[in-house]
Amino acid sequence: MSVYLLFALTVIPLIFTPGPDMLFILSQVMGKDAKSGMMATLGVCSGYLVHSILVALGIAAIIVSFPLLFETIRWLGIAYLLYLAASLLKSVFQNKSIVIEKKQASNPIKKGFFTALLNPKGMLIYFAILPQFMTQSGNTVLQGLILSCIFIGLIFVVYCALSVVFAKISQKAKIDERKQKWIDGGSGVLLTLAATWLIAH
Repeated sequence: MSVYLLFALTVIPLIFTPGPDMLFILSQVMGKDAKSGMMATLGVCSGYLVHSILVALGIAAIIVSFPLLFETIRWLGIAYLLYLAASLLKSVFQNKSIVIEKKQASNPIKKGFFTALLNPKGMLIYFAILPQFMTQSGNTVLQGLILSCIFIGLIFVVYCALSVVFAKISQKAKIDERKQKWIDGGSGVLLTLAATWLIAH
């Protein structure tokens, strides 16, 4: 259970970091209401479900057949986490704002599904994170699927909550730059700590 908890603490900063998925969901909230954001969230989670199954099965097969390749993927994953952390920390010192278009999709679930499915960053995150918390002992497929379910569950909770909060407290077309810097900086620090812990173990 401690491994799954650590996994959850590692992915939460990534979920809160604005990307195509979050921006699409917030655009639906601004285009209509919180319900549209939640519908878009369902689509995004469905897209990540496809990613999770493919990655969980693929990594499980690699663990069984090619232990050295699995170890290589694990270290590349740690390097990618450090890269994400450095990018977030760098953004703290840059002057930029994130603009969200008020655009309502005719079918937010379908659009959200393809937004997540075709997002290469999503697949990279899976390959970077899942191997760190999977071991050769036990059912590797089951481990991968459990970790994926935790990730998708957290995405659903966070994005639905953001849909409600954003619909109530903000009608602006721009995310507050100062608050975003705090989010990026905090996420960068947490990812750095997570990567450091993974290197030590």
